[in-house]
Amino acid sequence: MSEIDVNDVAIFVRVIELSGFANVARERRVPTSTVSRAVSRLEQALGVRLVQRTTRNMMPTEEGRMFYEDVAPALTVVRNAARGLEGAGRSPRGRLRLSAPHDVGTTFLPPLVVEFAQRFPLVNVEVHLSSRMVNLVEEGFDLAVRAGPFSETSLVSRRVGDIEWDLYGSASYVEQNGTPRTLEDLDHHTCVLFRPRGGETEWRLHSRDGKEPETRKVRGRIGGDDFEFVRAAILAGGGIGLLPRITASGDVAAGKLVRVLPQYEVHSGVLHIVYPSARQVPAKVALFSDFVIDIFARLDLGDGIPDGHVNHHAPQAELLEGE
Repeated sequence: MSEIDVNDVAIFVRVIELSGFANVARERRVPTSTVSRAVSRLEQALGVRLVQRTTRNMMPTEEGRMFYEDVAPALTVVRNAARGLEGAGRSPRGRLRLSAPHDVGTTFLPPLVVEFAQRFPLVNVEVHLSSRMVNLVEEGFDLAVRAGPFSETSLVSRRVGDIEWDLYGSASYVEQNGTPRTLEDLDHHTCVLFRPRGGETEWRLHSRDGKEPETRKVRGRIGGDDFEFVRAAILAGGGIGLLPRITASGDVAAGKLVRVLPQYEVHSGVLHIVYPSARQVPAKVALFSDFVIDIFARLDLGDGIPDGHVNHHAPQAELLEGE
């Protein structure tokens, strides 16, 4: 019998527990072929077939079932010992790879990531900005910030909060052109538009007093299909435009942007933190998720990025220290 790789044994045990190669691949964030090769190596080392593979499912052989029953309890002891070390005070560590859209990644996330890195000095945070919805498992990401409806069954989703949009103008623009008091006043102002058609678009604005939403056609000579461009154009004095509250809050706090027509807002979906489904969630992933949700809750109160302490109580998910 050849030397046995303990890592291959651990993978085999999870294949039996999760009833398939693909489920383990999602949990470990590796290709399915990697899991299959690990089981094949173990079979070669033992000199017996452990699983019967078909195009639709996988079943353990009699030898595989007996081997699983012998080794699974020992692996459980090892896992419990690892969790005990973490509970004794080990800090989260390793690389944390995060994907986020450009507008959130250049405004809301930077101060948050800096504070998180200061609180957890053994974690290296790498942020990848893209408008593309990346495949977390295949591309090696630990988690992602995503806006809009969530439907992927292979991922765990944690609700961060509602995305609200408000109307803003730069401090210089408002000083030179005045502040609109009613929706009709927008006819006399230059607007910066997102994805305009023929120099105009429609804003569906909800009133804070509970009245029916109002749809207003607005015009402008400046428009773009990227929210970062729209934000930059508004900051440069190009006119009044709609921006997500979470991306504008820092500029408002710095006095660069002024919120106008505060009695109106636009509702636009929900912000989520998502990560691959796993039985044990790495501590760095769970803590970062809690961190984002806690800060967003206080940001929604209009306080901007807070300097106070974030609640670091252990999340509901079971934690496992990971690299």
